[in-house]
Amino acid sequence: TTYLNAASATPPIAPAGPGDTPGPAAPAEGEGGANRRRATMFLAGVVGALVVIAAAVLFFDMGGDEEKSSSPPPSPTAKKKALPSGVMCSGKECSGKDPETMGCGGQYAKSVSSAWVGRSLVEVRYSKVCKASWGRITSAARGDALTISAGGDQSEKDAVEATNDAYTPMVSVRDADEAKACAKLTGGGSGCTTPGKTVR
Repeated sequence: TTYLNAASATPPIAPAGPGDTPGPAAPAEGEGGANRRRATMFLAGVVGALVVIAAAVLFFDMGGDEEKSSSPPPSPTAKKKALPSGVMCSGKECSGKDPETMGCGGQYAKSVSSAWVGRSLVEVRYSKVCKASWGRITSAARGDALTISAGGDQSEKDAVEATNDAYTPMVSVRDADEAKACAKLTGGGSGCTTPGKTVR
């Protein structure tokens, strides 16, 4: 009897309540989430690479344009052979121009043909640098006329005024013997130079 009472005195174990039931374990992250992360990282890398490439292309393109814009095309005068200081024309540019004003006289000129017309000396002056010739008359009288011609269609003239000399504007020439100078004197008489022939 005593044994039964002791056993009966032990309270029965109460069944676990609803709140005591252990919940299901948190599910491990599935493969779908990991795949999404990998895809996002891959896309970010691709975008970054494209940005770097685009920046490089833009940089080099702009650099090339800047170099092109900073190097202007050569001017027409740069293509020509440089003329000595003070010389301002060459060839056809000199036609009709004053040889002294254009810097073709002085050290750059010489007499390549000459002739006496009366007591006046008529000369053809030639400048190799300017590729041009002109006529000159000295010991002349007021009103004496001077003409120079070259190439069949070029002709320039001048007349003696207050001084006893005069010179014509220039005609362009290919060589020293192309031009011919002629004078007509007011006192009568006329004559021309012979290419390549000088009288002094």
